[in-house]
Amino acid sequence: MNKFIPKNYKYKKIRKRVRANKLTDYRTSSLKTFKFGLKLLDNGVISSVVLEAARRSITRKLKRLGSLKINGFSHVPVTAKSLGVRMGKGVGSISGWVFPVKKGRILFELNGVSFDLAKAAFRSAAFKLPVKSKFVYI
Repeated sequence: MNKFIPKNYKYKKIRKRVRANKLTDYRTSSLKTFKFGLKLLDNGVISSVVLEAARRSITRKLKRLGSLKINGFSHVPVTAKSLGVRMGKGVGSISGWVFPVKKGRILFELNGVSFDLAKAAFRSAAFKLPVKSKFVYI
């Protein structure tokens, strides 16, 4: 079950493009309480399915050790029309949820495990993400 989908929301469909601008995220760009992190090096859009896959790969690599913190949530709906439908007649139905990210953001933070285990876990998660990332630590 995907944990990165909103349970309820105010408007059914948001009619706006998801823009990944060229700015840097300074609010969440440094580790504050946790020891290890996965820092994003590009701007982009991460879907809820990809976020869940990365989280599952980290927890499986750690074998439920340590504490994992995720600094992000998919909150922007993406709509798509079904196949064979002509243009016009409004927005299509919601096909998924995405999370726009800026470069410099620390997406995952980890504490309570060894250096080698944390590096291996974040390496497996980095393969799942559509943006470049690097392993950071204090």
